[in-house]
Amino acid sequence: MLRSMNSAISGMQAFQTDLDVVGNNIANVETVGFKQSDVQFADLLSQTMSLGTAGTASGSSTGGSSATTGMGGTNPEQVGLGVQVGATQMDMSQGPDETTGVPTNVAIQGNGFFVVTNGTNTYLTRAGNFSVDSAGNLVLPNGVIAEGYSSSSMPSSASTTQPTTEINVYQLAGVTQGSGNTVSNVSIGSDGSITATITNGTTTTTKVIGYLALAQVPNPQGLVSVGDNLFSASSPAAGQPTYWTPGQGTYGTLASGELEGSNVDLSQQFAEMIVAQNAYVANTHMIGTDNAILQALVNMKNS
Repeated sequence: MLRSMNSAISGMQAFQTDLDVVGNNIANVETVGFKQSDVQFADLLSQTMSLGTAGTASGSSTGGSSATTGMGGTNPEQVGLGVQVGATQMDMSQGPDETTGVPTNVAIQGNGFFVVTNGTNTYLTRAGNFSVDSAGNLVLPNGVIAEGYSSSSMPSSASTTQPTTEINVYQLAGVTQGSGNTVSNVSIGSDGSITATITNGTTTTTKVIGYLALAQVPNPQGLVSVGDNLFSASSPAAGQPTYWTPGQGTYGTLASGELEGSNVDLSQQFAEMIVAQNAYVANTHMIGTDNAILQALVNMKNS
């Protein structure tokens, strides 16, 4: 009986985690580039109830036996001890695109992650809501700067070498920010090319000044989320990232003026919420039943 109470407690804990994950998914239904997660359960160790000598009717020391001459085999007699959360798995499928019309907003069509840095650490993200700040940096809303390549340092193949060029439109254009020197009309192409109109004194030209980098990892589900739509680029379970430019090899292309929306399926999440809620309640009823039986045992001394 106490085993059933402990099993019910483990069920309540597991389905509380399930509800936590569902709540986070629903909360991020409008988060750019968000990937929903789901909880995967695993049973706890089962207790073997019958121990004996192999080949006898009472089973074996492993809770079962194979057939012998004159005696058939026996199945193990076991009682489970509850449930645990085996893993929380991210769904890395592509979310729907949303049109913004902003030329520095881009959505990845296919595989890959944008590479960004805060000056100390490198992160990966599917969020492409970039803009140019007052210093000329191509940044996400949280201030991290996009990384990529200059027009003269394009890699010829995918590499584990991290791109170290922080995308600053003035530096890539080779002009000093100041009076009479401007970089405007910045846009990003499907191949990651960054095009800008450069005014340097009295000369105005429009040209490609650099390229965004994309990264791939062997196991995207193993990426560690650090918040702000970012994943750590050094996630052990994800594996070593490789870097290249959009449209090369198996790396996806970019859709300009678009953003990848959250891939949260609300109907699926509501269904999972209903299942988790009722499973949680069912486990509380199990504890209530155990409590009634325990109370009956306590009352036996008065009968």
